[in-house]
Amino acid sequence: MTDVDTPALADAVPDKVVKRLARGGGTNVVPVLIGVVVIAIIFQSFNDHFLSTGNLVNLLVQASVFMLIGMGEVFVLLLGEIDLSLGYVAGIGGVVVTELVQVRTGWPWWAAILAALAVTAAIGLFQGSLVTRLRLPSFVVTLAGLLGWQGVMIIMLGTGGTIPIPDDTINAIANGTMSPAFGWALAAVVVVFFAYITISSDGRRRASGLAAPSVSRTILKVALAAAAAVALLLLTNANRGVGTYVLRGMPYVIPLVFAVLALWSLVLTRTRFGRYVYAIGGNAEAARRAGISLSWVRTLAFTFAAVTAGVGGIVYASRLRSMSTSFDGGTIVLYVVATAVIGGTSLFGGRGHPLHAVLGGVVIAAIVNGMALLGLSAAIQLIATAIVLLASIMVDVIVRQRGAGS
Repeated sequence: MTDVDTPALADAVPDKVVKRLARGGGTNVVPVLIGVVVIAIIFQSFNDHFLSTGNLVNLLVQASVFMLIGMGEVFVLLLGEIDLSLGYVAGIGGVVVTELVQVRTGWPWWAAILAALAVTAAIGLFQGSLVTRLRLPSFVVTLAGLLGWQGVMIIMLGTGGTIPIPDDTINAIANGTMSPAFGWALAAVVVVFFAYITISSDGRRRASGLAAPSVSRTILKVALAAAAAVALLLLTNANRGVGTYVLRGMPYVIPLVFAVLALWSLVLTRTRFGRYVYAIGGNAEAARRAGISLSWVRTLAFTFAAVTAGVGGIVYASRLRSMSTSFDGGTIVLYVVATAVIGGTSLFGGRGHPLHAVLGGVVIAAIVNGMALLGLSAAIQLIATAIVLLASIMVDVIVRQRGAGS
């Protein structure tokens, strides 16, 4: 990735605005949340079905694929690299699961999932090794992957076109729902665990004299997490069935997204590997002089990105209950790059968080969903998404330039 030299853009924005955008070490998500609210108000004013329970839950399920693959893309973007192959790597993961659970092969669902993730991990390891060992540009390597893995996927699917998934467990990942009572119990466990981790971590930092949030801010974070969990459960546990058909409960894919978010957040913020990723993305030469193995960290980041894409591909296959040669990994990868950048991850490395992909995925899905409700064409949807992406990149450039100049 190359830097951008457009000082006039940064100079045109007031300092206090830039400071607000950059606040929180690059994890300030308030602008994105405001954007989501604005988008919701606009679409609701044109179609009162947009904020209905059924549509909002459907929107979250639609966004799950973008969120998952986008969290993988964040790993690579943090290094100042890019992976254009993740869309079709996800497709490979979906095809492997689909093929292995067929009656003729007879693999159990859990073994098929493990095999799919192992295959996508091997792809990420291969491409990461090409980037780090042979010093090939990631743009070129993953662009070749975008083309090559599409070809492999077509070969695996054969000429049959569409292959249905006969396994109920795989299909339930995106289409099944848990009971309302189980949802409340699971949410209570997650909130208590989050509160314990947050309070203990912030307390240790304050006791050590390190920079840490105030006690009131720590309590506010826990309260907001609890409020968000309650709001999500009230939404998903409401009846969204049609006519006499009753449908309640949280789709399984939502806690799956949060589980991946928690895992990768833990890896990036609580482990030495995560600190190395941010260090390399911030200044690769300084990280090398500090003794960090750039090749090892970069290769592992590409591998994690591919594994996460594999999870997204499995969810995609589950949602459609099949895989077909019409899978458009090229468009998906553009959307997942957009989700990460719109959420707040920098294209220039060193600033980002998996949460950005989750929030960006909501924005992208809301735009696509809202415009579909209004009956607008796919062309208008693409143009609107491009405008939002361009605005996000301008914010990224402004924050970076002002940060470099301060």
